[in-house]
Order: sequence, then C-alpha cells, then structure tokens
Amino acid sequence: MAELLNSTDRRTKYCGEFRESDIGARVCVMGWVQRQRDLGSLIFIDLRDRSGIVQLAFDEATEKSIFDTAFGIRAEYVLCAKGVVRKRSSVNTNIPTGLVEIAVDELKVLSGAQTPPFAIEENSDVKPELRLKHRYLDLRRPDLQRNLMARSRISGIARRYFEEQGFLDIETPCLIKPTPEGARDYLVPSRVHPGKFYALPQSPQLYKQLLMLSGFDRYFQIARCFRDEDLRADRQPEFTQIDLEMSFITQDVIIEVVEGFLKRLFKEFKGMDITLPLQRMTYAEAMDRFGSDKPDLRFGMELKDLTGIARGCSFKVFASAVENGGSVRGINVKGGGKFSRKEIDSLTEYVKSYKAKGLAWLKKNNGEVSSSYAKFLSPEENAAIEAALGLEDGDLLLIVADRSGVVYDSLGALRCECARRLGLIKKGDYKMLWITEFPLLEYSEEDGRYYAKHHPFTMPMEEDLPFLETEPEKVRSIAYDIVINGTEAGGGSIRIHTPDIQTRMFHALGMTDEESQTKFGFLLDAFKYGTPPHGGLAFGLDRLVTLMLELDDIRDVIAFPKVQNASELMTMCPALPDEKALDELSIAVTKTED
Repeated sequence: MAELLNSTDRRTKYCGEFRESDIGARVCVMGWVQRQRDLGSLIFIDLRDRSGIVQLAFDEATEKSIFDTAFGIRAEYVLCAKGVVRKRSSVNTNIPTGLVEIAVDELKVLSGAQTPPFAIEENSDVKPELRLKHRYLDLRRPDLQRNLMARSRISGIARRYFEEQGFLDIETPCLIKPTPEGARDYLVPSRVHPGKFYALPQSPQLYKQLLMLSGFDRYFQIARCFRDEDLRADRQPEFTQIDLEMSFITQDVIIEVVEGFLKRLFKEFKGMDITLPLQRMTYAEAMDRFGSDKPDLRFGMELKDLTGIARGCSFKVFASAVENGGSVRGINVKGGGKFSRKEIDSLTEYVKSYKAKGLAWLKKNNGEVSSSYAKFLSPEENAAIEAALGLEDGDLLLIVADRSGVVYDSLGALRCECARRLGLIKKGDYKMLWITEFPLLEYSEEDGRYYAKHHPFTMPMEEDLPFLETEPEKVRSIAYDIVINGTEAGGGSIRIHTPDIQTRMFHALGMTDEESQTKFGFLLDAFKYGTPPHGGLAFGLDRLVTLMLELDDIRDVIAFPKVQNASELMTMCPALPDEKALDELSIAVTKTED
C-alpha cells in the first residue's frame, strides 16, 4: 500500500547531486526506481530523478521490515528514502554519484508501478508511436529530461538578455481575429457570438506592432503560436517563438541586438565564442550560390550556372530548358566519384521529390570517366562544363536542367544530401549568417496572384517602391533571416508604418480598399495617429533548442508534440465534442473521419 509524506519528509538533494563530500551526512531522497538488484544478503536500488541516479543500499544492518520492503520493489516504484551517505565498496565511474551510496534506514513506497511498455533508459530504441502514446513515461528518460531542462535554460538566457537590453515582457491575446494571409488559421467558435470565430495567433505580429504604436518601444515575449499546415520534420501545429519588436530603429540595430543574444547564448550554453558581426548575404546571392535562402555553409558544393554553355547545345534536355526560360546548373561533389551507379540512381530519385525531371551526372574515378550526358555533347561543350564545375579525379558532377525554381530547390537540397552521405557535417561546427533583401512578393501560378514572401506588413526597400504597381516581382523587402547550419532559426523585418504604403501593399496582394478595411481596418486606423518606424524578429524556440542540442527531431525538445497528421497519440486529440457542446456553439458537424 502506498504511504504518504509527512512534514519531516523533505528532500535533502536531488539524486544526482551527491558526492564524496556528502559522506557521513544524513539525507532524504525521493524518486523513481531505475532498477533493483537482489544479491541475497544485499539489495541495491538505483533511484532516479531528473538530476541522475544514486544507489540505495540495504544489508545485514538494515531493519528487517525495511529490507523486506526493498525486496518487493520493482522498476518505476516511487520511493522516499532516508539514511546516511557512505563510500561505495564498488565504485561506478560511469555516473557522477558513483563514489557514494545511501545506507537506508527509513523507506516509504509512495506509489507502486506496473511494468512499463518500454524500458525507461537513455536513447531507448522504441517505436516513436509507442513512445508518444505513453509520453509521460517517455519523458522520464534521461536524454529527454536533459533536452527539456536545456530548453528551460535557453529560455532563461533569452529572458535575462532581453530584459537587460530594456525589453518589456508583454503578453498578447491568444483569441484574435481571423486573418486571410499566411498559413491557415486554427479557428475557435464563439458561444457568445453564434456563427463567429476567433483564430489562434500564427504569431503576435499585429499586436506587437500596435504595442509599438502605443509607445512601449521594446517588446519581448516567449509566445505560443499556431498554424494549421502540413507538418514537416522541423514543424509542429503549435510552436513557441522568442518574439521581439523595437521602435525608432533600422535593420542594423535589430541585427546588432539579436547578434548580442546569440553571442550570449553560445557562450553561456555551449561555452563557445562566436565572432561578430555575422556574415550577411542577399537572398539573390544565396539562391545563386546555394539554391536556398537558408544555406548550410559547413561544406562547399556551391551551384555553378551552366546556362550559357547549355544555350543552343547539342543535348536537347539542356537546350530546351534554357529555351523555355529555365536554367541549367550543377554542383561538384568532391569525393563523389566513388559513388556506385545505384547510389547515383538514388540521388536521381531524391531530386525528383523536388519536382526535377531527372539528374544528369558525370563521374571521374581513378582516371575513368562515365556519364549520363557526355555522349550527347560535343567535346568542346563537355570540356566547358567540366571546367566550369572544376572537375578533378574523384569528383562527381550533378546537373539539373529545368525551371529555375525547380533547379534551385533540387540542387539546394541535393548538396545537403550529398554532404550527409559523405560525412561532411561535423558535430559542434556552427556556421551562421544573415540572409537579407528577400523578394517582397512571390507569384502563384496556381492562383494567378501575388502573395507576401514574409507577411503583408513588411516594408519594401525604398528604392524599389516605384515598381510596386508595375513590376512587383522586382521589389525587395527590408527583411532578414538568421540562418544556423542550414536552418532558418529566426526571421523578421522592418514593418510598414505609413497608411499609404500599407494600402499600396494590400492592393499589390489583390485586396480592394473595402477588403483591406474589413480585415485590417483597426491597423490602418491606428496608423493615422502617429506611428514610429519599427521592426522586429522572432526566433523559433523549438528549432533553436534543436540546433543547440544538435538533434535531428524537433519533437525531442517539445514535451507533448503532435505527429504527422497533427494528432496527439497520448490523449487522442483532436476529438469530437459532445452534442451539447456543439449545440451551445451553434455548430453542426457534417463530416467526420471514418
């Protein structure tokens, strides 16, 4: 039967904190049983909490009733144990507490436990679905507990830094007005206003801008955000941002403040000194050199433009791509000459997932050359391509010919995949840079209209404003992303702060004045009362923690994550409410999953 704690049962230290200096002290510890070892006249119990493990010892000197209780204890029982710290007869150098143990003379079983569906141990090799179904058990694992403690520590570093920089921690609403731009909103029906809905915020964007209008100058928040979009490896439907906004500033000021945070974070958390200022690269240069607006600089394999060579060449695949307004680009995979044909075929399938029609290749290994395209080109054309890509023995040339967007996407991803396969990405190597001058708008062939590249409140670059109505694809924005090891860790912009430019932006997005007023009238009205120049940035906290811990799965830094279909396996949400709740909300459900 489980026992209760009394007023004298107070934990002296966490289990993992005991050291040789504690020998002789009488202590009280509490935690979960990692394992029990019965050696006949000796019983040892490894007691675990979030700090680690300490050994409890029971021997001939132990009172019989306590010894008998220890005999019946199993994994995951919850205990309160009291006793004297002594030196272990058999030292365990694998744990920090390995020099000592606690000779128990008082023991309470606070809770029993069934055999768990998987072992609670470091890096447990268990199917993710089973782990997430029993997430409360999964979270007992030491590696996940360290991850979440690290997340808490990173949040604390952020809070302290931004408070020191004069930022005010201000909460913004979680029930807001639905907005049409960006990702799909999560909607919340209103009982008080039948037929109307709140939205959960995709970010605090409009509210933090309004705080700047209100004169708060520097705002900061660790904010919960929600987006109803398809999940990826680094994306969840609900996520957390380190969100900030500043008034009376320029892009350079924001970048300096954020770089100061990164310097503090890497020094305190990783013990690393990063050199400031960080590299800056325009969006156009990043796409041209790396095929991505979040380039990984830890390895080479930069894209080379072969369009001039391909124009009018004798290989129809290359020539037609140029004729149709596309481009031809390639990368040189140093050391890729050893790849087998099967491996190259798998790379071809890989780029097809990025809508590329195929992958042209040439490899040179021990002086022997083989290729999928060389026979279709003249010797001069082959020589020009090899020179442009810097072919040497041991190299593999990979080329994509298609629409430029497809070429960038496929080669940008392919260089990262090749780096992974060749083991070029080293642990502990961090490369950071800013990407600037993003396009303000991007055109959707499917919808036949322009969308905001970041969001519709991003300030265009002043010199590009004349093109907003006539050639909107030429307009660059004062927007910036901080990229760490090929991942967008954060992004922001200078915001539009005048009604006329904001109205022009809404027109460029296809909104009429009436639509703009209906959807964003509160913002346009606020702009009439004196608006300071302002801008900000938001870090994805989940991504940032994942990067700092060098993990592959963002779910390992989130306490209760969702799976691919945006459901939670532990509580089985989302779920259908009862009829009474739906009636109160004036909602009828017309379709449910089978």
